[in-house]
Amino acid sequence: MRKKDDEKEKNIKAAVIKLILHEGFHGTSISKIAKEAGVSPATLYIYFDSKEMMLRDIYQDYAEEIYHYMINSIHHGMNGKQLIEILMRSYYEYIQENEEIFNFVEQFSHCPSLSCGCAGIQGIFDINHLVSELKANEVIRDYYNENILSIIFYPVKSIVVDHDKSRSEQDELLEEMIRIIQNTLLR
Repeated sequence: MRKKDDEKEKNIKAAVIKLILHEGFHGTSISKIAKEAGVSPATLYIYFDSKEMMLRDIYQDYAEEIYHYMINSIHHGMNGKQLIEILMRSYYEYIQENEEIFNFVEQFSHCPSLSCGCAGIQGIFDINHLVSELKANEVIRDYYNENILSIIFYPVKSIVVDHDKSRSEQDELLEEMIRIIQNTLLR
């Protein structure tokens, strides 16, 4: 049996993201992925059982990476104001630094037939747990977690994907949005 190679796996993931973003799911074939990654089509099956499994696995890996990036930015002892700011800033930074990965995760998350098998993403459980703790400790208002997460993260995404704004304009919008959300959520 052939062994997996980390560099090949990295190339495969990069090829999948590039092709899915430029050609869509149906325009991306195993042979195109292999060619873009510089491997044979048979090599892909060492890493993934099918195209659908490949997409799910890559989506899960990168979705986890986004959540872990945010969670790893916070520190024990931060107050609610700091936590909200750090979560928003780290999400903003991740998107800015990893635009293709973010776009892939976004596109994939809006495809129910593909994302339905990805419900067990640990990072979302960690973020939900953090929000539940903040509510239990009466640091933030007792709204549904889904609404709190939407209030924190959707405006950040909206700011970053607005390509009509310069980076400095986006930074200013983020600063203001952090203050608005802190005032909205904090007790």
